[in-house]
Amino acid sequence: MINKVSSQDSLVVLTEGAIIAALAMGLSYIPHSTGISSIQVVYGLIPMSVYALRRGVKAGLLAGLAWGLLDMFLRGLGGGVLNPLQGFVEYPLAFGVVGLIGLGSVSVQRAVRNGKNAIGLIIFYSAIGFFAKYFCHFLAGGIYWGSYAPKGMNPWIYSLVVNGGSFIANMIMLVVLAFLLNRIFKQLVIPRN
Repeated sequence: MINKVSSQDSLVVLTEGAIIAALAMGLSYIPHSTGISSIQVVYGLIPMSVYALRRGVKAGLLAGLAWGLLDMFLRGLGGGVLNPLQGFVEYPLAFGVVGLIGLGSVSVQRAVRNGKNAIGLIIFYSAIGFFAKYFCHFLAGGIYWGSYAPKGMNPWIYSLVVNGGSFIANMIMLVVLAFLLNRIFKQLVIPRN
């Protein structure tokens, strides 16, 4: 009986992860440019953050990997993939490491259950996942996209500006939403099963 319950729980977690990956992918189609060249707000990071905090690092990594593969096949192969290694770094790897947010699932859930303010923890652990994602993009930018840097500009500096700017823009979005959603954290991050 224990194995049956465990496999049912696993199925729920995997199904939830598939839905979150699909939602994150769907949100990718909403225009998300900040007006500054190449700096983008990625709305799918929010449901992915909630999922990773709800289900933990392993589930978060798997859902992020699924999101990255979806994004690579649905959008990246149309011009965002220069070669297989760059494609791997910027899609499955970069999107997958967003799941590192799940490192904070136990701490955040404990704080929420005890009625404590979890905003600081949510921001901290989300910053880990967001930073890991944009670090992958930074590396790929410096190595593979350097020819797109403005003439005379160091490609590493250009990659730092673009990917660092995207990291900051997404952290601002997260902070604003964390404060707006503060009252419903319990329903978002505490699984019922």
